[in-house]
Amino acid sequence: MDVNYSRRSLLGLLVIAPFSGLVACGFRLRGMVDLPYRVLAITGSPSPPLRADLQTAILTGTDAKVAINPKDADLILDITSDLNGREILAYNSNGQVSAYRLNIRVGFRAFDSAGNDVVPESEIYLTRDMDFTVSTVLASDAQTQQFLTSMRRDLSVQILRRVAASARAPKTKDF
Repeated sequence: MDVNYSRRSLLGLLVIAPFSGLVACGFRLRGMVDLPYRVLAITGSPSPPLRADLQTAILTGTDAKVAINPKDADLILDITSDLNGREILAYNSNGQVSAYRLNIRVGFRAFDSAGNDVVPESEIYLTRDMDFTVSTVLASDAQTQQFLTSMRRDLSVQILRRVAASARAPKTKDF
């Protein structure tokens, strides 16, 4: 048997092994969000960056469109609160801040054009921890903005996934 053939076979086996493990466990990349609504409107009081991220998530991650007028929409996504915060996690030996926790809390509800609740008043809360050094303040500010942008994007997709799951869930009857 040729040595090069054996090496290639072993290398091919090492490359394929992780992928076969992922396939066997049912892993698949997140695809588009399957919303049963064709036109969505965003109302309430979202911050401009959150509104932009929600619109981008709707336009790129679903088959739906964004309506400017809520009367034209099949589903109205009402953002009731949008709060960003930062809290100190740790201090170093000199008494200076060495770590922060960034958090975003968004309250929302979704209802259809008839006024029926699809998602009752809900809240999503995201946190991310960030190291901080006094010597790199400008870089830390840039990193904070990158973290907040990433968190808002994740939050936008989570809101859409929650709406999609609630829309597909069987409705219960009140007695």
